Amino acid sequence: MTILVAMVLLGAGTYALRIAGPWLRSRITFPPRAERLMESSSTVLLTALVATTALTEGHSPSGVARPAGVAVAGLLAWRRAPFPLVIVAAAVATASLRLLNVP
Repeated sequence: MTILVAMVLLGAGTYALRIAGPWLRSRITFPPRAERLMESSSTVLLTALVATTALTEGHSPSGVARPAGVAVAGLLAWRRAPFPLVIVAAAVATASLRLLNVP
């Protein structure tokens, strides 16, 4: 019973947080400088996540193949290639390098 109550509370809390964004957006205004900083911070956080995921494996460097695949994906995304093509090209690049015994 405790797990069921916890699941319902977590579901209600998640729903409340998701509905709060659109509901509060019209009621709260931020200065333009704060909005620019928030937009930049989301880009910085996403870049940091990609870098740590691509460059490390556990507590050690990931080698060359994975960062090369991420670089291929980044280049294709920057050139506005279709998303399925970006994913497949990154996977092919990484797999090809690993097939050639590149770590």
